[in-house]
Amino acid sequence: MDWLERAASLRQWSRDGVRAPHKPLLLLYALGRFQADGEGELRYSAVEDDLKQLLAEYGPARPTTPAYPFHHLTSDEVWEVRTDTGTGSPGPRIGVLRSSGATGRLAPGLRTALSREPSLLARIARVLLDLNFPPSLHPDLCEAVGLELELAETDPAAARERRQRDRCMRELVLTAYEYQCAFCGYDGMIDSTPVALEAAHVRWWAYDGPDDVDNGLCLCSLHHKLFDKGVLGIGEGHRILVSQHFVGRSHAARDHVTALSGRPLLGPQPGVRPVAAAHRTWHTNQVFKGSPRAAA
Repeated sequence: MDWLERAASLRQWSRDGVRAPHKPLLLLYALGRFQADGEGELRYSAVEDDLKQLLAEYGPARPTTPAYPFHHLTSDEVWEVRTDTGTGSPGPRIGVLRSSGATGRLAPGLRTALSREPSLLARIARVLLDLNFPPSLHPDLCEAVGLELELAETDPAAARERRQRDRCMRELVLTAYEYQCAFCGYDGMIDSTPVALEAAHVRWWAYDGPDDVDNGLCLCSLHHKLFDKGVLGIGEGHRILVSQHFVGRSHAARDHVTALSGRPLLGPQPGVRPVAAAHRTWHTNQVFKGSPRAAA
């Protein structure tokens, strides 16, 4: 059986170009769990909120429920569901999935194939991403489901040994900063879902930065990129640094970047620890480029 073809041809409801990425999202989530622990059992009642959030952020605008892909993905032979009474899905009703103790995981044949050929996981994930989502969303979606694709491609055996990211950090950081960019105050949402707001590590996770709120900032996508590129930093008194190496002649560059120099960070809310000095110093020494501009 060609698992790549199976992933590419998931049976999805469609009508007049309407998006239905429910099954790909569940399968990506399951691959992330499998990569983390080699089993990837997902009890519906335990993962329902995670799946709802994925559907809210990456699914269509119409209301939907994770119960449908949890049940219907079994028809594609990549997914199996068991309950407290035996094998087989009890159906797509939320209450029944909860009360029956329904648990899903990758189908036995797929688990065996992934164990024999670990790099297959990354290839399947990339097929699902390429066929269902634009490239601009791939990194955020991988982070949301806990997938480490580059690691799986280069050293699959190390994926399970590598320190795992805390899935809760994003929500904790965004809540701490009241869902607004700490640099510019941007707070955009679609309905109740934040848009282009991200949890940035000050000391990078790849360099032993902890998944702690005092190592995080809520930043809009633009300022997250500029922070990680060393254009922006955090100085004494938690004031914003702007690199002298940054050049931007447009009004947009001045308004969104150079005018930030010397401004205090927005947040976190009272009672939450601000960015720790040690993490701020690491970023200034290891990431921030050159000297800071004078305050605007």
